[in-house]
Amino acid sequence: MTTKKQELYNMIETLPEELLNKVIEFIEYLKYTDVVNNESQDFIIKDKKDLRKKLEEGIKDTDNGKVCSIDETFSEIEAMLAQ
Repeated sequence: MTTKKQELYNMIETLPEELLNKVIEFIEYLKYTDVVNNESQDFIIKDKKDLRKKLEEGIKDTDNGKVCSIDETFSEIEAMLAQ
């Protein structure tokens, strides 16, 4: 375990039980923001015009059979969040 991880572990060990959920939520938030900040701009919606364009592209992909199942989608999302 790295020094920083050990330091974090030690800090968490001293927290009262009622704060642990907040710590977990904050860690999940940090993981999420890291994924969003490092993700391709193709997945970021900038404005209404960009949203419309991406939705139209999605509809076109669906019409052309270029889609994946819900299970595949959630697997990819879970993999991104696990990083």
